[in-house]
Amino acid sequence: MPEPHLRAADSDRAAVAEALGEHMSAGRLTVAEFDERLGRAYAAKTYGELDELTSDLPPLSRSTPVPVAPAQPAHVGACGPASHWAGGWELNHAWRAWLTTSLIVLTVWGVTSLANWQFIYFWPVWVIGPWGAVLLAQTLTGRGDDDDDRTCGPHRHLSA
Repeated sequence: MPEPHLRAADSDRAAVAEALGEHMSAGRLTVAEFDERLGRAYAAKTYGELDELTSDLPPLSRSTPVPVAPAQPAHVGACGPASHWAGGWELNHAWRAWLTTSLIVLTVWGVTSLANWQFIYFWPVWVIGPWGAVLLAQTLTGRGDDDDDRTCGPHRHLSA
């Protein structure tokens, strides 16, 4: 990170929030610790304040193997329009991740607002909004058709 006294940008705070989420998913942080650090991340003004939030955590390794989805997810029998709309396993998983993150940031915002006895700036919109818009666009444009081929089998191509 740059010098600790320099002011951080919103993108820097969002990057730290994402890293904290990955550490929580890996089991390094409890939900309470994540909530506390996430609130501090979005309140941080300098790189030094952001650096404190991850200083006791190992660096995130991008070379860590990503768990592979099972060959046939739970919705195997769901062929046809419903499975096309769902957009496959990865898209459903992305929506669940978005919902979980949305609930966490809304909770942090709500608790912070209640603690101040007034509603503060609604910063969760910058976490929830763009991510939700991208997922909605992917869902509506049918991203994940390849996943449907995997789950519905070769007979799907015969009806086309």
